[in-house]
Amino acid sequence: MPIKERLKKALRLFLIFLKIGAFTFGGGYAMIPLIEYETTEKRKLIEKEEISDIVAIAESTPGPIAINSATFVGYRTAGVLGAAAATLGVVLPSFVIILLIAFFLRHIMDNRIVQYAFFGIRAGVLALIVKAVVSFWKRAEHNVFSWCVMVAAFLWAAILDWNVIALIALCGLAGFVYCLVQRKRGAMQ
Repeated sequence: MPIKERLKKALRLFLIFLKIGAFTFGGGYAMIPLIEYETTEKRKLIEKEEISDIVAIAESTPGPIAINSATFVGYRTAGVLGAAAATLGVVLPSFVIILLIAFFLRHIMDNRIVQYAFFGIRAGVLALIVKAVVSFWKRAEHNVFSWCVMVAAFLWAAILDWNVIALIALCGLAGFVYCLVQRKRGAMQ
């Protein structure tokens, strides 16, 4: 594909994802239906079947699902240049908004109303974290092994304050070894 055509596709992707990033609120999962509509129905950049695969891959790779989806759609549509353009488009609105908030926040942080608002925001964030813990707990397997890993991980992270990345890697390794042992015993499929 000639460079002029690739640049044109990349600009088109940038503008599509800039609009998605600027006008979608509610996080990455709220963006998925709009990404699907814009790329499959409205613009016909990819097939409907492909978007399901892209979302599945985006969900299972590290990073925010909306950014991953934009990157994969961009790559599928216009290669590396398309991936860069779509990613920049979806990220730029949030970046600018956060930059503006940070700039103004420094100037109003001493305001008592802002301090009270952040007191409430912290409480709300704590509630969301507890909700995430409850959701994970409901989906988790409940057995002696999972209890032991949970307690050990909690002690490691909360009390001993050791490296969380190493913690995740060790928990993953423990789960892998546990499943191998269970499979050899015939307890797992």
